[in-house]
Amino acid sequence: MHPDLASLQPEMSRRDFVVTALSAGFALAVLPVSAETITTDAQGLTAGEVDVSFGYDSVPAYRAMPAQGSNFPVVLVVQEIFGVHEHIKDICRRLAKQGYLAIAPELFARIGDVSKMSDIKEILDKVVAKAPDAQVMKDLDNCIRWAEANNGDVSKIAVTGFCYGGRIVWLYCAHNENVKAGVAWYGRLKSPATATQPKHPIDVAAQLKAPVLGLYGGKDQGIPLADVDAMRAALQTAQKPAEIVVYPQAQHGFHADYRNSYDKQAAEAGWQRMLSWFKQHGVATG
Repeated sequence: MHPDLASLQPEMSRRDFVVTALSAGFALAVLPVSAETITTDAQGLTAGEVDVSFGYDSVPAYRAMPAQGSNFPVVLVVQEIFGVHEHIKDICRRLAKQGYLAIAPELFARIGDVSKMSDIKEILDKVVAKAPDAQVMKDLDNCIRWAEANNGDVSKIAVTGFCYGGRIVWLYCAHNENVKAGVAWYGRLKSPATATQPKHPIDVAAQLKAPVLGLYGGKDQGIPLADVDAMRAALQTAQKPAEIVVYPQAQHGFHADYRNSYDKQAAEAGWQRMLSWFKQHGVATG
């Protein structure tokens, strides 16, 4: 067992998690939402909250999949810093409409309820920084186990994530050899190492076990193009195909239709690239 997990196990077995159910609507820190916010209905889907529980490991998650059929390809959806709020749930429903079983675990459940926090710095300092990457990897592994028992075809696994989740996509594709494809949306590539987050995407570029597509904004104030160039250079030694696409006029969060950073053209183009990447690398539906 990873030492981070060993240190967490006694605490987690003694107490309830901070978050025992997913919040409704949008996280407090993102309100008010944009008029361009997309809402995808659940018609023809089985969608809602589930409990991903294996031993002492238990997190709430949102899953969506077609109501009819069986053995659906699986997409892990990794949240932003705002948790599994309505936008992440909607992404799951969009993927389910494409024929996938999409599942998004609440990765901060043990630490704090980010949906009730209004200050982004508080979210970053008190919750995000305290989420061990080792536990996140295990939670995502458990989601695959859950999907296998609930009509998912785990021979076809993809992972996608946004912002915080984009960083996790790179790490997870270096962690799990069973993943077939990853798509990272504007995930941080470089940062100082910490006890909970000892490595970052640029550190694991050579160890990728699955093809990864990175989607980035040319006007992202938090991820400089120099970091993107450095990651591209590091990917030259990757074991699997990897590609980074930069949308020159897009900001950070350009896919987040509920925020002012939304760039419809870049978001729609990125979405189609994502679906094509999944299909190209063996995670197709139908």
